[in-house]
Amino acid sequence: MDTEERPAPELLAKSPAEGNGKLRSPVAGPATTKLPRDDNHGFNGRLVFAIAAAALGSAFQHGYNTGVVNAPQKLIEEWITETEQNRTGQVVDQSKVTIIWSIAVAIFCVGGMIGGAITGIVAERFGRKGGLLLNNVLVALAAIFEGASKAAGSFEMIIIGRFFIGINSGLNAGLAPMYLAEISPVHLRGAVGTVYQLVITISILVSQILGLESILGTEDSWPILLAITVVPGIFQLATLPICPESPKYLLLSKGQEMEAQRALTWLRGSIEVHDEMDDMRNEYEAMKLVPKVTLKEMFVNATLRIPLIIAMMVMVAQQLSGINAVMFFSTKIFRMAQLDDKSAQYATLGMGAVNVFMTLVSMVIVEKAGRKTLLLIGFAGMCCTTILLTICLAYVQNAALWVSYISILLVILFVVMFAIGPGSIPWFLVSELFNQSARGAATSLAVAINWTANFIVGIGFLPLQEALGGNVFIIFTILLALFVLFVYKKVPETKNKTIEEISSMFRQISYQ
Repeated sequence: MDTEERPAPELLAKSPAEGNGKLRSPVAGPATTKLPRDDNHGFNGRLVFAIAAAALGSAFQHGYNTGVVNAPQKLIEEWITETEQNRTGQVVDQSKVTIIWSIAVAIFCVGGMIGGAITGIVAERFGRKGGLLLNNVLVALAAIFEGASKAAGSFEMIIIGRFFIGINSGLNAGLAPMYLAEISPVHLRGAVGTVYQLVITISILVSQILGLESILGTEDSWPILLAITVVPGIFQLATLPICPESPKYLLLSKGQEMEAQRALTWLRGSIEVHDEMDDMRNEYEAMKLVPKVTLKEMFVNATLRIPLIIAMMVMVAQQLSGINAVMFFSTKIFRMAQLDDKSAQYATLGMGAVNVFMTLVSMVIVEKAGRKTLLLIGFAGMCCTTILLTICLAYVQNAALWVSYISILLVILFVVMFAIGPGSIPWFLVSELFNQSARGAATSLAVAINWTANFIVGIGFLPLQEALGGNVFIIFTILLALFVLFVYKKVPETKNKTIEEISSMFRQISYQ
């Protein structure tokens, strides 16, 4: 980065903020102190505040609404049966109730696909911060529909509410990691990117705790449990307006150099932002030389197609690794391991707590170990764990009690391996692989693929589990082995690399 060439003065003269470009071009010469590699540079209270405002209000919706439906399932199914009987005056078949419940659960992923697919449009039209704030309209609608469903005697309102919060979560999954990647210094990008997954794991755990029978998992309180999703939305609306828009979006998408510098100065808590501004200007000038990236271009241009395939594959790998199967049906796995209902519920809580802790560990080590290393460790560890879990579940029914406990330990080990890398890295890796002109379109495609894979696992796991029993994890073992091979062969290391360095790397690969 230190040896990177400055753009020629005539290029800088084309900048929208003409005078600033000319005045500052000589500043970052040899005499200037280079700060970006200083581990403390850029980390301050304002950056932490911006990260919290963006991540807590967005990732919380994603995680909370993934986990909140598990605990009150039986209560809501009983209410659906009662509601349908009152409407028709006939005995309701359990299969009909199961279908209604399945739609209510799965519609969240359908919304996520739609939200993910429109991320690029929203990010470019309203900005990263603007898009996140506007997205809270859907939170309010979802909370109203879900919270009032019981009083209105309408299970359709739960389905509509879950659809709205699904779109919200799909948008959040693209916008929040993009904003976090663009406001963080290069040497903190991985750690800051991990925050999104950290908040998801915390919110899943919160949803499981609040769903306990002793708190809100009761016949009267489950609508409140669903409506609590409005709280993080209120938090974001109170905090995010104080933070600036992404400096990269302001300069590279809007051409507002003075606004970008003001935003960067606020985020860094320092006026020493010349080096970062120069890097962004270089990217801005390079962008002017290429036409605007279209969806077709993403697949036709090899320089864009290679990172797009990588981004989409790590998203697919995250979902098809089996983590959602373990999370969605953890209680059932614990029951198969001969735990009673209450013990199974607390074991699931313990698993959620382990997920949070290991994501924290991942956040600390991602900048030291690197993205590729942690992905390899995670997927390889999960692959080995699923082999052992398949063996244990095959013998658990007729074996000694210690086999049951080994099954539980293996499930927790599976979560540990997921949290180390595959859980958090795919979310921010997309933003690292693309420059500003392609980032919106790439994020849309990758996030939509992630939610589609999530939907496939959610729909397909139960029938497979009923047909194959414990052998269902053989499928995940094979997939995980393929993902390890893909990461080893194709995924580059992006640790401490600027966007320009990463783009240059893909240009070289495309020419080979």
